[in-house]
Amino acid sequence: MITEPIFENTKIAFALKSDVELERAFFLFKMISIQPLVKIGTAATNLAIKANLPVEGLIRVTVFNHFCGGVNEEDCLPVIDKMYEKGVSSVLDYSVEGKENEAEFDSALTTVLRIMDFAKERKAMPIAVFKPTGFGRFKLFEKLGRGDDLSKEERDEWHRVESRFETVCKKAKDNGLALLIDAEESWMQDAADELVTKMMQKYNTEKAVVFNTLQLYRHDRLDYLKKQHELARQNGYYLGYKIVRGAYMEKENERAEEYKYESPICKNKFATDTNFDQTAQYILDHLEDICLFAGTHNEDSTYLIMEQMKMKGIPNDDPRIWFGQLYGMSDHISFNLADKGYNVAKYVPFGPVKDVMPYLIRRAEENTSVAGQTGRELSLLSKEKKRRKLEE
Repeated sequence: MITEPIFENTKIAFALKSDVELERAFFLFKMISIQPLVKIGTAATNLAIKANLPVEGLIRVTVFNHFCGGVNEEDCLPVIDKMYEKGVSSVLDYSVEGKENEAEFDSALTTVLRIMDFAKERKAMPIAVFKPTGFGRFKLFEKLGRGDDLSKEERDEWHRVESRFETVCKKAKDNGLALLIDAEESWMQDAADELVTKMMQKYNTEKAVVFNTLQLYRHDRLDYLKKQHELARQNGYYLGYKIVRGAYMEKENERAEEYKYESPICKNKFATDTNFDQTAQYILDHLEDICLFAGTHNEDSTYLIMEQMKMKGIPNDDPRIWFGQLYGMSDHISFNLADKGYNVAKYVPFGPVKDVMPYLIRRAEENTSVAGQTGRELSLLSKEKKRRKLEE
């Protein structure tokens, strides 16, 4: 294994943070580490926003500024430029969730296309992203995935969803961008997978432009990848995959229990970690056909990919391999990787404060539920605070 523990270097990890920002980050992760406080805080925040109380200013200067780039893409530019000076690219993520009507889907499409034009002019933004349910109703994906017959209106609606996907994939190819398509709940994912495969067949003929996402807390995803690889080989196109552990575990297990079917989720964290690492290994073994975007905050998995690259003689900056983390988290991974010449991108969420709140609440809840994540952030922030004091 790689013996040099590069993720311990807090000087590189937090080089972009002022002393005030460092203190704010420490305070936020301290608050997030207290589970009852997160529950009370998220409930109170939701209530305050629904009641139109003047809390947006407070949210903006605390949790929003830490986890989000800004309210619009122009607002994100200082963050994008600063990170790129340290070799970290940005994936602007329009983090507005839960929309349900055609006007909102068309508006999301317009926003994604605008971001892609914005990205075309900037080396710091080589990758775009969108979420399937940003472009179509969840229930429609679900119905299609079950194989139910669609009504005439629903078929027309699905054509509009396909058209939005098509428009964005074409724009990605035209603008020379990679395009990540997020994964969602398993009971809508089949229809999304089918549509993304269709887009790969059309747009990945010369290289991977369109990337699907594999949530590897699902025990069936490595087999799915192998089948997709065979299909791509037979039909002469490239695959791109973002691999993540997954974001809907509690919801998945609860639904499986309610509807009495076997949960698609791995039995435990060890099985998930194994699944993630084996999938990364499979892609690295078939790099001539598949490109990898490793979306992970897990240091062991990151070291494993680095080690495999070294063993296979793959250069750190090979354009077929990217590492990704969320803005506001795991800076010790992102900036230390970039310092060693690896391709790294931060997902930078943005959007109006009120609309981005569901995303921010999920971040807070995930940080309390992922064992060790918040503690690791706190220990590194604390280490950097001490290092700076000694340098004074």
